[in-house]
Amino acid sequence: MSKEAEPARSDKELDLSNAGRGVWLVKVPKYIANKWEKAPGNIEVGKLKISKQVGQKAQVSLTLSEAVINIDPGEEIPREHKLDVSVVTKQTLGVFSHSVPSGTKEDGAPEGEKLFMEGRIVQRLECRPLGDNAYMKMKLESIRKASQPARQVKSLEKIVHNFKPVSDHKHNIEDKERKKAEGKKSRDDKNAVLDMLFNAFEKHQYYNIKDLVKITRQPISYLKEILKEVCDYNMKNPHKNMWELKKEYRHYKDDDKKEESKGMSDSDSD
Repeated sequence: MSKEAEPARSDKELDLSNAGRGVWLVKVPKYIANKWEKAPGNIEVGKLKISKQVGQKAQVSLTLSEAVINIDPGEEIPREHKLDVSVVTKQTLGVFSHSVPSGTKEDGAPEGEKLFMEGRIVQRLECRPLGDNAYMKMKLESIRKASQPARQVKSLEKIVHNFKPVSDHKHNIEDKERKKAEGKKSRDDKNAVLDMLFNAFEKHQYYNIKDLVKITRQPISYLKEILKEVCDYNMKNPHKNMWELKKEYRHYKDDDKKEESKGMSDSDSD
């Protein structure tokens, strides 16, 4: 029996010294997360206040620091928030961290990456702003920005050369020059066009209109008039949208063999 290859695994040390510590999982609004990401690591970002009365559920509130509020003065956000607390009972969640090795062990071997369990999540909190004037002002500003159109029409008092329209674009000029170089297609004699068509159909039984235009170099409307006289247009598969000579104009080797075999059978019957 062949042994299946086991998936590659890397052995890493897991520090479980804080496995018994209870931690909170807090969800904050996006505007707070953006402020905290911009904040340097050596400042106070806020204060958490827990007030508990006998027989009632604990009340948790968050007050953002002045330093966080002033990170982007143009963007005003609420300062006071409340946190709705819920206990995690039917799930086992944990918080982990890792350290990137930067040195070597005593024996000279490089240190491996180390994992730490920071604690087990015991409560889930959701941060919500208070419905005060600062919050309402922020919501009105977000609604105003969302209602602004992406593009706006502006009237110009003087000519701005950067936005001056181009009379003829480069690709249009190149297309005109190409057409001039090719020359305008003129109608050839009908018999000459028929000769070119018959010569082409001797090589292949089916053609689409683009290939026939390239072969004959005739205007497409004039070519279609001639094709309708000597060809059939296929409307069904497997040769849909392709032209084929009418039966009275066909002369293929397979047809000759069929006629010879038919003549031999007729003579045998006689």
